[in-house]
Amino acid sequence: MSDILNYTLFEINGDTPVLLIDLVTSVFGLACVVLAGRNSKYNFWIGYVYTTLLFFMFWNKNLYSSLLLQPISLGINILGHYRWTHPKKDEESSQDHKALKVTMLTWPQRIAAAASVFVLAWFWGWLVSLLGTRFFIGVFPADPIPYLDACVTVLILVAQFLSALKKWDCWIAWLLVNCTQMWLHISVGHVFMPIVSGLYLLNGIVSLYNWSRLYKKNA
Repeated sequence: MSDILNYTLFEINGDTPVLLIDLVTSVFGLACVVLAGRNSKYNFWIGYVYTTLLFFMFWNKNLYSSLLLQPISLGINILGHYRWTHPKKDEESSQDHKALKVTMLTWPQRIAAAASVFVLAWFWGWLVSLLGTRFFIGVFPADPIPYLDACVTVLILVAQFLSALKKWDCWIAWLLVNCTQMWLHISVGHVFMPIVSGLYLLNGIVSLYNWSRLYKKNA
C-alpha cells in the first residue's frame, strides 16, 4: 500500500517528484472541508481517511510538527463526530434535535485562543528545530522550516477543536491555516496541496457565510 501511494506520477524540473499520495490526499481533503462547510456530519468519515493520508505525506517531507499532529487530529475528529451527533439539551439545533447547533466564542475566548497560538507555535517550533540538529542526529533529517511547520500545526489544532465544538469562529482559524499552509506546501515542493489550500480558502469564505446563517437560525 505504501509503495502504491508513494508512486511518482511525474517530476517537475527533473528533481521534484509529484507523488500519488499527494493527489489522493488532496481529493480527500477537499471532500472533507466541503462537507464540513455544508454542515454535514459525514465530513468526519472522510476526515478519518484524510488524517491517515496526511501522516504518510508529511513523513515523506520530514515535516515533524505536521506529522505528529495527525494522531491528535484523529482524536479531535472522533470528539467532533460525537459532539455533532450527541448534543446536550440546550445545544440542539432548532432544525434537528439530534444535531449540534452553531455557536460563537466570546471576545475573551477569542483573545485567549489567539494568544495560545503565538505561545504554543513558538515553543513547539523551538522543540522541533532541535530534532535532527541537537537530538536524534543521523536518525531524523532536520525539519527544513520548523517554526512555520509549528505555526501551521497549532493553527490547525485550534481550528479543528473549534470545528469539533461547532463554533462559527473555526472558519476564521481555517482561513489563517489555509494561508500559512500554502506557504508551507510551496516551501517543501508540494504541487497539488498549494492548489488545494487555495480551494480550501475559497471554501472557508463560503462556509463562514453559511455558518453565519445557521447561527442566526439557531441551527
